[in-house]
Amino acid sequence: MPTLTLTEFKITPLDAPLGAVVTGLDASQAIAPEVILQLKQVLRDYHILIFKNQELDEQQFLKFAFYFGSLFVPPNDIPVLASEPGVTPVIISISNIDGGYTGTGELTFHSDHKWTPYPSSGSLLYALEVPTQGGNTYWLNLNLVYESLDEATKHRIADLQLITYNPFLNQPNAPRSKYRLDKSIPLISPVFPHPLVRTHPESGKKILYLDYATEVEVVGLDPQEGAELIEQLREHLNQPQFYYKHKWSPGDIVYWDNQATLHYREAFDPNERRVMKRVSLAGSRPF
Repeated sequence: MPTLTLTEFKITPLDAPLGAVVTGLDASQAIAPEVILQLKQVLRDYHILIFKNQELDEQQFLKFAFYFGSLFVPPNDIPVLASEPGVTPVIISISNIDGGYTGTGELTFHSDHKWTPYPSSGSLLYALEVPTQGGNTYWLNLNLVYESLDEATKHRIADLQLITYNPFLNQPNAPRSKYRLDKSIPLISPVFPHPLVRTHPESGKKILYLDYATEVEVVGLDPQEGAELIEQLREHLNQPQFYYKHKWSPGDIVYWDNQATLHYREAFDPNERRVMKRVSLAGSRPF
Protein backbone atom coordinates (compact mmCIF):
# COMPACT_ATOMS: atom_id res chain seq x y z
CA MET A 1 0.00 0.00 0.00
CA PRO A 2 1.50 3.39 -0.93
CA THR A 3 2.39 5.73 1.91
CA LEU A 4 1.71 9.44 1.59
CA THR A 5 4.75 11.71 1.54
CA LEU A 6 4.92 15.25 2.83
CA THR A 7 5.16 16.74 -0.66
CA GLU A 8 1.76 15.49 -1.81
CA PHE A 9 -0.60 17.38 0.45
CA LYS A 10 -1.17 20.91 1.66
CA ILE A 11 -2.31 22.46 4.94
CA THR A 12 -3.83 25.93 4.66
CA PRO A 13 -4.82 27.87 7.81
CA LEU A 14 -8.20 29.53 7.51
CA ASP A 15 -8.65 33.29 7.68
CA ALA A 16 -10.68 32.69 10.83
CA PRO A 17 -10.21 32.43 14.62
CA LEU A 18 -9.42 28.72 14.26
CA GLY A 19 -9.13 25.98 11.67
CA ALA A 20 -6.93 24.69 8.86
CA VAL A 21 -7.88 22.93 5.61
CA VAL A 22 -6.05 19.80 4.47
CA THR A 23 -6.09 19.05 0.73
CA GLY A 24 -4.36 16.38 -1.32
CA LEU A 25 -4.54 13.73 1.41
CA ASP A 26 -6.38 10.46 0.82
CA ALA A 27 -7.53 9.32 4.27
CA SER A 28 -8.34 5.85 2.93
CA GLN A 29 -4.62 5.09 2.43
CA ALA A 30 -1.77 4.46 4.87
CA ILE A 31 -0.24 7.72 6.05
CA ALA A 32 3.42 8.32 6.85
CA PRO A 33 4.37 8.88 10.50
CA GLU A 34 5.75 12.36 9.81
CA VAL A 35 2.43 13.35 8.22
CA ILE A 36 0.43 12.12 11.21
CA LEU A 37 2.71 14.04 13.59
CA GLN A 38 2.38 17.17 11.48
CA LEU A 39 -1.42 16.89 11.52
CA LYS A 40 -1.39 16.50 15.31
CA GLN A 41 0.74 19.63 15.64
CA VAL A 42 -1.57 21.59 13.34
CA LEU A 43 -4.56 20.46 15.42
CA ARG A 44 -2.84 21.77 18.57
CA ASP A 45 -2.21 25.10 16.85
CA TYR A 46 -5.52 25.56 15.01
CA HIS A 47 -8.01 23.37 16.97
CA ILE A 48 -9.86 21.97 13.93
CA LEU A 49 -8.69 20.21 10.77
CA ILE A 50 -10.89 20.08 7.65
CA PHE A 51 -10.09 17.25 5.24
CA LYS A 52 -11.65 17.78 1.82
CA ASN A 53 -12.86 15.33 -0.85
CA GLN A 54 -12.70 12.08 1.11
CA GLU A 55 -14.33 8.81 0.07
CA LEU A 56 -14.12 6.18 2.83
CA ASP A 57 -15.96 3.12 3.97
CA GLU A 58 -16.55 2.74 7.71
CA GLN A 59 -13.46 0.61 8.29
CA GLN A 60 -11.25 3.13 6.49
CA PHE A 61 -12.82 5.97 8.48
CA LEU A 62 -12.06 4.17 11.73
CA LYS A 63 -8.48 3.37 10.77
CA PHE A 64 -7.93 7.04 9.94
CA ALA A 65 -9.53 8.26 13.17
CA PHE A 66 -7.46 5.91 15.32
CA TYR A 67 -4.22 7.47 14.12
CA PHE A 68 -5.17 10.25 16.54
CA GLY A 69 -6.33 8.26 19.57
CA SER A 70 -8.45 5.40 20.84
CA LEU A 71 -12.23 5.24 21.11
CA PHE A 72 -14.06 7.32 23.74
CA VAL A 73 -15.92 4.92 26.03
CA PRO A 74 -18.21 6.45 28.70
CA PRO A 75 -18.79 4.82 32.08
CA ASN A 76 -21.84 2.53 32.07
CA ASP A 77 -23.76 4.79 34.47
CA ILE A 78 -23.02 8.05 32.59
CA PRO A 79 -25.15 8.22 29.42
CA VAL A 80 -23.96 10.13 26.36
CA LEU A 81 -25.33 10.42 22.82
CA ALA A 82 -26.28 6.97 21.44
CA SER A 83 -25.02 5.08 24.49
CA GLU A 84 -26.69 2.20 26.25
CA PRO A 85 -25.32 0.49 29.38
CA GLY A 86 -22.40 -1.66 28.34
CA VAL A 87 -22.65 -0.61 24.69
CA THR A 88 -20.48 2.05 23.08
CA PRO A 89 -21.12 2.53 19.35
CA VAL A 90 -17.83 2.93 17.53
CA ILE A 91 -19.35 5.03 14.74
CA ILE A 92 -22.41 7.12 15.55
CA SER A 93 -24.86 8.15 12.82
CA ILE A 94 -25.42 11.92 13.07
CA SER A 95 -28.36 11.88 10.73
CA ASN A 96 -32.04 12.73 10.41
CA ILE A 97 -32.81 9.40 8.71
CA ASP A 98 -32.84 5.70 9.64
CA GLY A 99 -32.52 5.99 13.40
CA GLY A 100 -29.72 8.57 13.36
CA TYR A 101 -29.13 11.05 16.17
CA THR A 102 -29.49 14.83 16.81
CA GLY A 103 -32.48 15.48 14.53
CA THR A 104 -32.81 18.67 12.52
CA GLY A 105 -33.02 21.46 15.12
CA GLU A 106 -30.52 24.03 16.32
CA LEU A 107 -27.83 22.74 18.70
CA THR A 108 -26.34 25.49 20.89
CA PHE A 109 -22.59 25.88 21.43
CA HIS A 110 -21.31 22.90 23.42
CA SER A 111 -18.49 20.41 23.71
CA ASP A 112 -19.15 16.69 23.93
CA HIS A 113 -19.08 14.55 27.08
CA LYS A 114 -18.12 17.36 29.49
CA TRP A 115 -20.24 15.78 32.25
CA THR A 116 -18.16 12.58 32.20
CA PRO A 117 -15.01 11.98 34.30
CA TYR A 118 -12.75 11.88 31.23
CA PRO A 119 -14.35 13.91 28.40
CA SER A 120 -13.39 12.99 24.85
CA SER A 121 -10.29 14.62 23.40
CA GLY A 122 -11.82 15.14 19.98
CA SER A 123 -14.18 13.88 17.31
CA LEU A 124 -14.10 13.30 13.58
CA LEU A 125 -17.32 13.98 11.67
CA TYR A 126 -17.60 12.72 8.09
CA ALA A 127 -20.24 14.24 5.79
CA LEU A 128 -21.98 11.91 3.33
CA GLU A 129 -25.09 13.97 2.47
CA VAL A 130 -25.79 17.62 3.29
CA PRO A 131 -28.91 19.80 2.94
CA THR A 132 -29.04 22.59 0.37
CA GLN A 133 -29.53 25.17 3.15
CA GLY A 134 -28.82 25.22 6.87
CA GLY A 135 -27.15 22.49 8.87
CA ASN A 136 -23.84 24.38 8.91
CA THR A 137 -21.58 23.85 11.92
CA TYR A 138 -19.74 26.59 13.79
CA TRP A 139 -16.63 25.98 15.91
CA LEU A 140 -15.56 28.37 18.66
CA ASN A 141 -12.01 28.92 19.95
CA LEU A 142 -12.09 28.65 23.76
CA ASN A 143 -8.43 29.60 24.15
CA LEU A 144 -9.11 32.88 22.36
CA VAL A 145 -12.18 33.37 24.56
CA TYR A 146 -10.06 32.94 27.69
CA GLU A 147 -7.19 35.14 26.51
CA SER A 148 -9.59 37.99 25.72
CA LEU A 149 -10.98 38.12 29.28
CA ASP A 150 -9.87 41.02 31.46
CA GLU A 151 -7.22 40.27 34.07
CA ALA A 152 -9.59 40.68 37.00
CA THR A 153 -11.93 38.02 35.60
CA LYS A 154 -9.02 35.67 34.84
CA HIS A 155 -7.88 36.02 38.46
CA ARG A 156 -11.41 35.50 39.79
CA ILE A 157 -12.03 32.26 37.88
CA ALA A 158 -8.48 30.82 38.00
CA ASP A 159 -9.14 28.12 40.60
CA LEU A 160 -12.88 27.53 40.27
CA GLN A 161 -14.38 24.11 39.59
CA LEU A 162 -17.46 23.63 37.43
CA ILE A 163 -20.02 20.83 37.45
CA THR A 164 -21.69 20.24 34.09
CA TYR A 165 -24.91 18.27 34.58
CA ASN A 166 -25.70 15.45 32.21
CA PRO A 167 -28.28 16.65 29.64
CA PHE A 168 -29.16 13.05 28.77
CA LEU A 169 -30.71 12.63 32.23
CA ASN A 170 -33.26 15.39 31.65
CA GLN A 171 -36.87 14.41 31.15
CA PRO A 172 -37.93 14.87 27.51
CA ASN A 173 -39.65 18.23 26.94
CA ALA A 174 -38.92 19.35 30.52
CA PRO A 175 -37.74 22.96 30.86
CA ARG A 176 -33.97 23.15 30.84
CA SER A 177 -32.06 25.31 33.27
CA LYS A 178 -28.73 26.92 32.38
CA TYR A 179 -27.60 27.00 36.01
CA ARG A 180 -28.53 24.79 38.97
CA LEU A 181 -29.93 27.25 41.52
CA ASP A 182 -32.05 24.71 43.39
CA LYS A 183 -29.83 22.86 45.86
CA SER A 184 -32.66 20.53 46.83
CA ILE A 185 -32.69 18.66 43.49
CA PRO A 186 -31.49 15.11 44.23
CA LEU A 187 -28.52 13.85 42.27
CA ILE A 188 -29.55 10.96 40.04
CA SER A 189 -26.07 10.40 38.64
CA PRO A 190 -22.48 11.01 39.73
CA VAL A 191 -21.13 14.48 38.99
CA PHE A 192 -17.57 15.31 37.99
CA PRO A 193 -16.29 18.83 38.71
CA HIS A 194 -13.69 20.04 36.22
CA PRO A 195 -11.62 23.24 36.18
CA LEU A 196 -13.52 26.22 34.78
CA VAL A 197 -10.15 27.27 33.35
CA ARG A 198 -8.69 24.12 31.84
CA THR A 199 -5.08 23.68 30.74
CA HIS A 200 -4.81 21.93 27.39
CA PRO A 201 -3.04 18.60 28.03
CA GLU A 202 -0.74 18.95 25.00
CA SER A 203 -0.35 22.64 24.12
CA GLY A 204 -0.57 24.01 27.67
CA LYS A 205 -2.97 26.72 26.44
CA LYS A 206 -5.58 28.01 28.88
CA ILE A 207 -9.19 27.18 27.92
CA LEU A 208 -12.46 28.61 29.26
CA TYR A 209 -14.06 25.19 29.76
CA LEU A 210 -17.72 26.18 29.59
CA ASP A 211 -20.68 25.37 27.30
CA TYR A 212 -23.19 28.02 26.26
CA ALA A 213 -26.44 26.51 27.56
CA THR A 214 -25.85 23.17 29.32
CA GLU A 215 -26.87 23.22 33.00
CA VAL A 216 -23.88 23.94 35.25
CA GLU A 217 -22.93 24.87 38.81
CA VAL A 218 -19.77 26.52 40.16
CA VAL A 219 -18.52 24.57 43.16
CA GLY A 220 -18.47 26.55 46.39
CA LEU A 221 -20.10 29.74 45.12
CA ASP A 222 -23.43 31.08 46.32
CA PRO A 223 -25.93 29.99 43.63
CA GLN A 224 -26.88 33.53 42.66
CA GLU A 225 -23.25 34.65 42.46
CA GLY A 226 -22.36 31.57 40.43
CA ALA A 227 -25.28 32.05 38.04
CA GLU A 228 -24.33 35.70 37.43
CA LEU A 229 -20.69 34.81 36.80
CA ILE A 230 -21.59 32.07 34.31
CA GLU A 231 -24.03 34.36 32.51
CA GLN A 232 -21.29 36.99 32.11
CA LEU A 233 -18.83 34.42 30.78
CA ARG A 234 -21.40 33.02 28.36
CA GLU A 235 -22.21 36.48 27.02
CA HIS A 236 -18.49 36.97 26.44
CA LEU A 237 -17.89 33.68 24.63
CA ASN A 238 -20.89 33.92 22.30
CA GLN A 239 -19.32 36.46 19.93
CA PRO A 240 -18.57 36.12 16.19
CA GLN A 241 -14.87 37.02 16.58
CA PHE A 242 -14.33 33.68 18.31
CA TYR A 243 -15.92 31.30 15.80
CA TYR A 244 -15.68 29.83 12.32
CA LYS A 245 -18.72 28.78 10.27
CA HIS A 246 -18.25 25.62 8.21
CA LYS A 247 -20.47 25.05 5.20
CA TRP A 248 -20.38 21.29 4.64
CA SER A 249 -19.70 19.53 1.37
CA PRO A 250 -20.06 15.76 0.87
CA GLY A 251 -16.67 14.18 1.49
CA ASP A 252 -15.62 16.61 4.22
CA ILE A 253 -14.13 15.21 7.40
CA VAL A 254 -13.77 17.71 10.24
CA TYR A 255 -11.56 16.67 13.15
CA TRP A 256 -11.98 19.00 16.11
CA ASP A 257 -10.24 19.30 19.44
CA ASN A 258 -13.09 18.80 21.89
CA GLN A 259 -10.91 20.15 24.72
CA ALA A 260 -10.37 23.58 23.14
CA THR A 261 -13.55 24.29 21.16
CA LEU A 262 -17.32 24.45 21.28
CA HIS A 263 -19.50 23.57 18.31
CA TYR A 264 -22.96 24.72 17.22
CA ARG A 265 -25.29 23.46 14.50
CA GLU A 266 -27.86 25.44 12.56
CA ALA A 267 -31.31 23.98 12.13
CA PHE A 268 -32.24 22.68 8.69
CA ASP A 269 -35.31 21.60 6.73
CA PRO A 270 -36.57 18.23 8.05
CA ASN A 271 -37.56 17.33 4.49
CA GLU A 272 -33.90 17.36 3.46
CA ARG A 273 -31.31 14.71 4.32
CA ARG A 274 -28.20 15.31 6.41
CA VAL A 275 -26.15 12.15 6.86
CA MET A 276 -22.87 12.10 8.77
CA LYS A 277 -20.73 9.63 10.70
CA ARG A 278 -18.95 10.50 13.96
CA VAL A 279 -16.09 8.88 15.84
CA SER A 280 -15.11 10.30 19.26
CA LEU A 281 -11.67 9.78 20.75
CA ALA A 282 -10.74 9.08 24.35
CA GLY A 283 -9.63 11.92 26.58
CA SER A 284 -8.05 12.40 29.97
CA ARG A 285 -8.89 13.97 33.32
CA PRO A 286 -9.11 17.76 32.90
CA PHE A 287 -6.62 19.79 34.89
